[in-house]
Amino acid sequence: MTIDRAQLAAMMDYTLLKPEASAEDVQALIDDAVELGVGAVCVSPNMLFACTSAADKGLRVATVVGFPSGKHDALIKAAEARLAVQFGAVEVDMVIDVARAIACDQNAIIAEVAAVREAVPQPVVLKVILETALLGEEQIAVAVEACVLAGADYVKTSTGFHPAGGASVEAVRAMKRAIGNRRVGIKASGGIGTYEDAEAMVAAGATRLGVSAARAILDGAPSVG
Repeated sequence: MTIDRAQLAAMMDYTLLKPEASAEDVQALIDDAVELGVGAVCVSPNMLFACTSAADKGLRVATVVGFPSGKHDALIKAAEARLAVQFGAVEVDMVIDVARAIACDQNAIIAEVAAVREAVPQPVVLKVILETALLGEEQIAVAVEACVLAGADYVKTSTGFHPAGGASVEAVRAMKRAIGNRRVGIKASGGIGTYEDAEAMVAAGATRLGVSAARAILDGAPSVG
């Protein structure tokens, strides 16, 4: 499949989660995002104060909770999500405890996702990060089902911080199979650095892309005409 530059940009969460990121870096991200036409920016929770201009410029603001390890109590994740929304986030990307996904402990995954969902009900968009590079297809299927049952809007491949790796076409396909025809999106994130990478993820079933190299990816889009 071929997706044009504007369509691809609209699917992007342009992400800046480096620990050393400053308020000036966030403002540069927002300016770049507006120029590129991306759909959303995603920043660390304590940088939301620097995103006050983003909504006025047509951008959705996302942040992360339980990031990057997922080894936080569910109540901490819920409180972090609630505070993030109070500070202007309209989308929350939470990290599950991946050990629970590895163990196929569906009830435990449901419990922590439901805790965050209760803290930030719709219309806040809740995306759940599974760290799929550590999971096989059966483990992905169990985790996806738990997220759907707990009210997630999206399931997401990766934090991009785990040494096991980021998104893969195979993981996105496994997520899509697990979702079936239910209205839950798939966000591919981690290691997407070229237009070809992005196109492959969309072809596999991704409906959102988490990227830190939006300009390089979009500049690789084929010319029209």
